[in-house]
Amino acid sequence: MPKIRLDKLVKRYGSLEVIHGIDLTTEDNEFTVLVGPSGCGKSTTLRMIAGLETVSGGEIYIDERPVSKLEPKDRDIAMVFQDYALYPHMNVAKNMSFALRLEKRPRKEIQHKVGEVAEMLGLEKLLDRKPAELSGGQRQRVAMGRALTRDASTFLFDEPLSNLDAKLRGQMRAELALMSQQVQKSMVYVTHDQVEAMTLGQRIVVMQDGHIRQQGTAEELFKRPNSRFVAGFIGSPPMNFLDGQITRRGDVAFIEGEGFKLSLPVELAQRALKHPRDTVALGVRPSDLVPAEAGSSDALLLKVLVSEYIGAQSILLTECGPHKVSVEMNSSAPVALGQPLHCSVQKDGMHLFDSETGLSI
Repeated sequence: MPKIRLDKLVKRYGSLEVIHGIDLTTEDNEFTVLVGPSGCGKSTTLRMIAGLETVSGGEIYIDERPVSKLEPKDRDIAMVFQDYALYPHMNVAKNMSFALRLEKRPRKEIQHKVGEVAEMLGLEKLLDRKPAELSGGQRQRVAMGRALTRDASTFLFDEPLSNLDAKLRGQMRAELALMSQQVQKSMVYVTHDQVEAMTLGQRIVVMQDGHIRQQGTAEELFKRPNSRFVAGFIGSPPMNFLDGQITRRGDVAFIEGEGFKLSLPVELAQRALKHPRDTVALGVRPSDLVPAEAGSSDALLLKVLVSEYIGAQSILLTECGPHKVSVEMNSSAPVALGQPLHCSVQKDGMHLFDSETGLSI
């Protein structure tokens, strides 16, 4: 399958530049997810790959062939839209076979392809129904089925699950993951939901303000974010940030802020002490805060404000000086609201970010 390469890709609307010369290469058969907040440029990038938006600068290559001047139909791409875009007067079978019928494929070939894809997506019993007779999840499967029957080399998904409720989105995520394993095609998927990105993407590309901030696997982005933005965007609940200053007492380096003082692990301390600014932000994920004995010197003293029970785990919203801090804890451990809670920080879970640039130290 072809790989996609974006080379210094730019998009402008008049004098307003919204995509700022991004570079990206996806590998063969890779499920790539573009993720970021609303307005970051992810859908615009996808639409340029599809040919639905013109390119203002740079080039798009598919299998090393420049395609930015080609019509969408000449790019060998199939796209699944957020709003399904099904023909209301056609049944499921006709919606799925529409592109094949336009190409005047043999009837037996069309029937075989539709049947094959319908079986994969669990649509065999729905082929005679119209879109109005289907649930949201069923309509989304039909939209994916229509793309799959085309047998294109590359599939593009523009927030396909955003119109579904939370439970159905979870089910559809699992179906998409299974489908990507079965189909073995290059896929580019756009979402603002970082949980979707982390569960589906082999490569996750985090975008902000028309720039690519970081790309990698879910584990790389979660454990080694290169900026405060990426650290705060990837992960649920999001990372906590506490502003402080780097200090040194003998051979030990600390980060101190209003309401806390923590020692830094050796490797992080060495980087921090070489950093030109003392003022930094400490990043700690809720899962890296561990209950400690009362009076522990190297721990955060937190005041519990809210407890959210979510089954085996509870998410505590706490206060540390002026900072709000989330803590992920086993629900079997009782915690009283308004009471103090001592938590140590797992040393490999400590991150430092420059207070001005937001970049990782």
